[in-house]
Amino acid sequence: MTVAKLNEMTGGWFIGKFEPTLLSTDDFEVAVKRYKAGDHEKQHYHKQAVEFTVILNGEVEMSGKKFSDGDIIRVEKNESTDFRALTDVITVVVKTPSVAADKFIVDEG
Repeated sequence: MTVAKLNEMTGGWFIGKFEPTLLSTDDFEVAVKRYKAGDHEKQHYHKQAVEFTVILNGEVEMSGKKFSDGDIIRVEKNESTDFRALTDVITVVVKTPSVAADKFIVDEG
C-alpha cells in the first residue's frame, strides 16, 4: 500500500506523466481539484488530450454553460473552454493521454 496526501500533489494531479505522482503513466492523468467561488482558468485547449471533468460538488461555468453536482463534461482535443467557479467547487479531472505541456491559452487579442 502506498499513501500520499492530495495537498502534496501539484494542483491536485496525482496520476500521470509528471512528478510527484502515485502512478507515472502516459495513458492518462487524474486530479481532484478544489476551487473557491470566483476562481477561474483562461480559455484554453489541449492539442493531444481529451479532458473529462466531473463536478462533485458546487457550480461552475464552462464555455458559457452552467454545470453542477453530478455533471460530467467531455472536452475534445482542440476544443477550447474556460472555467469559472460560481461557488466553492470540487471536481475530478481525467485527461487522456498524459502529455506534458499540452495546455494552450487562447489568444484573447
